[in-house]
Amino acid sequence: MLYTEEAVRAGLRVRDGRRVFYLPEGSRLTPAARDWLRQEGVTVVPHAETPPAAYRTPDGAAFAEKPEHMTHLRGNILVPKTHPRIAFRGGIDTLEAELLLCAQAADGPLRQTLCAMLDFVRSLIRADVLDEPVQTVRFLGLDGDGLREHSHHPEREEGQPHFLPAPDDPPILLRLNRLRTAVRQTELLACHAFSRPDGTLARPDLVKALNRLSSLCWILMIRVKRGGQV
Repeated sequence: MLYTEEAVRAGLRVRDGRRVFYLPEGSRLTPAARDWLRQEGVTVVPHAETPPAAYRTPDGAAFAEKPEHMTHLRGNILVPKTHPRIAFRGGIDTLEAELLLCAQAADGPLRQTLCAMLDFVRSLIRADVLDEPVQTVRFLGLDGDGLREHSHHPEREEGQPHFLPAPDDPPILLRLNRLRTAVRQTELLACHAFSRPDGTLARPDLVKALNRLSSLCWILMIRVKRGGQV
């Protein structure tokens, strides 16, 4: 393992009141990393005195303790809390909070649908962390393609044309609209987290699932606007 200055900065520890850097066996420092350690007065601790590594980073850096600015990507693999995958998981957390408030304000079939949506959103974290496929999207008796079709052609499929939400719309409709925007924001975070340099996605199933949840939110808004059974 070749440690760069950036990796060294991230791996600093404190021992007996002094900053140290534990250098694993067989690892080397770049000249820039060695110069930075010397300038900063950081002691390089050889492998024989290095505590067992409990955590690692995707690029191979090792830590005996979890730094405060890092969190788990999976297992004992750590990444900065600013990592796109962690930002995506934060978006899921926010989406869950919006769903809880929306379900609390609803009743009947609408509440049941929102509770089912909450369970589905929570399953997305498991799919990400454990690298499992996303569950089949199915709500209101519609699969993913059906949700997309109804949301794109609401006048034909639902008897209610597209509309812009207004302040005098029912409170639950406005909550659904806010939920819809939270879904869209989470979809964007997923696109950023799973984008590859070649323009493809590492997890197209996660992105597609969120896109169809956005369609579901719009259909629910359409049905509230239209009146009658949701």
